[in-house]
Amino acid sequence: METYEGKMDLTRREVMALAGGLVGAQVMPGPAWAGDSRHLLTAAPAEVQLAPGEFPKTRVWSYGGQVPGPVLRHKQGEMFEARLVNGLEQETTVHWHGLRLPNAMDGVPGMTQAAVHPGESFDYRFALRDAGTFWYHPHANSLEQISRGLSGVLVVDEAEPPEVDAEEIAVLDDWRLTEDAQLHTEFGNRHDMSHAGRLGNYITVNGAGELRRSYARGTRLRLRLVNAATARVFRLVFKGMNAWVVALDAMSVERPERVEQLELGPAQRADLIVDITAETGEEAIIGSVERDGTYATVSVSVDGVEQAVRDAPQALPPNDLPELALKDARQVPLVMEGGAMRGLPERVMWQGSKMEARALYEAGQFWAFNGQAGMDDKPLVEASLGETVRVPMENRTAFSHSMHLHGQHFREVLPDGRLGPWRDTLVIHPDETREIAFVAENPGDWMFHCHMAAHQMSGMMNWIRIT
Repeated sequence: METYEGKMDLTRREVMALAGGLVGAQVMPGPAWAGDSRHLLTAAPAEVQLAPGEFPKTRVWSYGGQVPGPVLRHKQGEMFEARLVNGLEQETTVHWHGLRLPNAMDGVPGMTQAAVHPGESFDYRFALRDAGTFWYHPHANSLEQISRGLSGVLVVDEAEPPEVDAEEIAVLDDWRLTEDAQLHTEFGNRHDMSHAGRLGNYITVNGAGELRRSYARGTRLRLRLVNAATARVFRLVFKGMNAWVVALDAMSVERPERVEQLELGPAQRADLIVDITAETGEEAIIGSVERDGTYATVSVSVDGVEQAVRDAPQALPPNDLPELALKDARQVPLVMEGGAMRGLPERVMWQGSKMEARALYEAGQFWAFNGQAGMDDKPLVEASLGETVRVPMENRTAFSHSMHLHGQHFREVLPDGRLGPWRDTLVIHPDETREIAFVAENPGDWMFHCHMAAHQMSGMMNWIRIT
């Protein structure tokens, strides 16, 4: 198999060196739809300045001509309305990632809605049950469409937000660029599908090489982090600041946790309360730890009038989440197999037939859940409304997987029986077994898949049914 890692002409170190002087692009609210409070999202080709100014603009696909797309902002309990207009030459949809919404609004073509054809539109409308940081992206040809730039952030504000001096949204992404700052177009090559996914060679924050801000020492920030990459697991470190995690995947944690480093897998979000502690004249930095070094993603120059030191932040108000009934919960194991180095079992189900691994590789299928590649007519889980289901997930592959459940949140059941925080996406590393539990609270057919888009499209995709 060809290795594309060796063909990245624009190296991370070269681009990051050039990007040092960039000011992070501010994510701005999108335009109103026909003069009212509804949103108009037009998915269409655009050109944006991703790489430093010495490079040409990059041809992308975007919502509203910007990368990332417009921030859509509402208050908890409001009705959300958006019209998707498809200006692409292929079908698309919008999935509202992490939202507990009606099944028909979930944006999965062929499951919850018909795909939106070129030149057509689709109207989304649902109540915003939960406060938190969410994001939106296509669920049609996901690897190519997200990799080309189609994603944005949806913020739902609490009735009583925390006391902070300012707020920043930081959308982390990576791009596979050529020497002239254009996107490599080998979407779905077999190396990416069977290995870690489409890893890029250029990291951005809000569509630029680095997000730069200036605050006084002692400033308290709310920082909303979103991983919009299709494969990269960001490992972040914090310098010159005290950082507390107050929410994960939009759901508040019971007790804010002080962190010095944070792992953020594809599709995961984290809300932090950050106090700037660097001395005046210094910099506070959030860095991304990579194989070839640590790179600044967010840089804060510290100046101005110093502010008073504050106590640790209080927990955010919780969303209304169901009670897990673990004692009598049914277990539905999920075993992940396949990929390079370890491979599929000898015979695997695909499209209703048992096939040999070699034939599946030829068909572009490299992964399996419980001996099943891709989706079949039978769901992984059939649950009754209100039932608690436990899913122990064993990763027998050589790669990490970012598992996402649509329509409801879950908690990890830890080895000692305690429960982890509420999430909608969980990273499972090689040879790990991690168990989740969820209440089947939202009727319908819901996707359950790896959010490394290359893995999803080559076998790691299944679904659950709640009736």
